[in-house]
Amino acid sequence: MQNVLNAMMTPSFGYAILRMTTPILFATLAAVIASKAGVSNIGIEGIMMFSALAGVIFSGMTKSWVVGLLSALVVGVFLGLMIGFFALKLNTDIVLAGIAVNTLGGGGTIFFLFLASGDRGASNSITSEIVPKINIPLIKDIPILGEVLSGHSGLTYFAFVCVILVYVLLYKTPLGLKMRAVGENRDAADSVGVSVNKISYIALALSGLLAGLAGAFMSMGYMKGFTVNMAAGRGFIGLAAQAMGQGEPIGGMLASLLFGFANAIAINLQGAISLSPQIIQSFPYILVIVSLVFYSLSTRNRLKRIKRAAIESDKTEAKDNS
Repeated sequence: MQNVLNAMMTPSFGYAILRMTTPILFATLAAVIASKAGVSNIGIEGIMMFSALAGVIFSGMTKSWVVGLLSALVVGVFLGLMIGFFALKLNTDIVLAGIAVNTLGGGGTIFFLFLASGDRGASNSITSEIVPKINIPLIKDIPILGEVLSGHSGLTYFAFVCVILVYVLLYKTPLGLKMRAVGENRDAADSVGVSVNKISYIALALSGLLAGLAGAFMSMGYMKGFTVNMAAGRGFIGLAAQAMGQGEPIGGMLASLLFGFANAIAINLQGAISLSPQIIQSFPYILVIVSLVFYSLSTRNRLKRIKRAAIESDKTEAKDNS
């Protein structure tokens, strides 16, 4: 137990939490934007995989991390729009469309990696670029705090900036108002002249963009290269964090930090406790299940309280009328 506490009290552990949170936070924000517009982007995991591969291939070809990052974003937007096309234009179930993208993310990336480099399973022959790390002036010189907050990939800092940007988009702009209107009642939004399909496409494109950032971080920040299934369920964890955060950017960020903490434990404590590595590595996913159970129970209890309050209010009103 003492070994566990010692490992958790180090600056490297705090650094790892922010690093592990980054792709989950991008995925969470992708899910938040889609859900606010009344569409479900289940394909975040697959989009992350394709974007991660695109970032490696194009950064390796051009020797530019900027080109690699832009390529990852283009792929993310394209796949988001593709999900929208199948769901909105061809009337395919949007959940099935997302599952199809996730399935392709597992096998399709292997195929495209082989076409691009001849590699199987990992981009061993591609020298990819990484997004530069940023040392924050003044903060980097503060003992302990500087080791935790400074020296991260630029995408890590941008992930937390995106929390503010998504909040402003959803609650301070006309586009955000339309998204929330479509998400709450598509027919009512349509009746006042809002183009429901257009807003849904925009939401899915933005969701794909954020998922693309998550994928780019995985292969150009978290790691330097691509490996099969490197997303490792983080897209699905992002969906869970979106639900736990009540579909809000701030709540989603807090839930993402929780899961980032769990991932940091799984990575940093393998040598600190005498448990099987497989058990330790499964901890983040166990936490997802437990958290969703508690979230479901709390939601059910809250709905029961609202229902009881409504019944009591009706009884009081009936009594006053009589």
